[in-house]
Amino acid sequence: MQLTHATPTLRPSTSLRYTQAMEMLRRLSRLSRAIFATGRKRTQNHMTHIVAGNIAPGFSLKSLDNKEYSLATLVERGPVVAAFFKISCPVCQFTFPFLERLCKHYGGHAVTFLGISQDDARSTAKFAREYGITFPILIDDENGYVVSNAYGLTNVPTIFLIDIDGTVKVSSMGFDKKDLETVGAELAERKKISLAPLFRPDEIVPANKPG
Repeated sequence: MQLTHATPTLRPSTSLRYTQAMEMLRRLSRLSRAIFATGRKRTQNHMTHIVAGNIAPGFSLKSLDNKEYSLATLVERGPVVAAFFKISCPVCQFTFPFLERLCKHYGGHAVTFLGISQDDARSTAKFAREYGITFPILIDDENGYVVSNAYGLTNVPTIFLIDIDGTVKVSSMGFDKKDLETVGAELAERKKISLAPLFRPDEIVPANKPG
């Protein structure tokens, strides 16, 4: 025997309530999508790291030898290369010896190289010894990553070349061979000296390594 399904007939009052309920659900759905989109946009804006052309946020941090370094004071003397890192990051370990080379070529009175560590001072000092880093390393860990957050860091290493007017000339995330060469070229031009090759002919250096 085949069953026959009767189609229910809605009374006018029931039909009206049903229509109103569906309209309310549609409005709530549109509202929730709008709130989600706004929140996502704000989060993305908050997390966007500082890029070339932006003004670098000021900072003042202490180094491993307890000396205070202020960006505002340093840029009065010349450009600043600030490299954020974590000691456990393999790409940071790969990158920092090349930063040390750049420092030996172009560092000095008119150009300041800084490492900005997200680890404690003791572990960071060990990192500096192991990888032969001689330029000052500042500690951001004890400050709750205040400076790292100000720069909107999402990955390490992240390297900034900051000009004397506070403008970011180069913003580089991870290891990027071309970006490091650009930093060298900018500093050579600033110091009016010959551009020194950063990579040796016998070295096999990838174009980039994501941080």
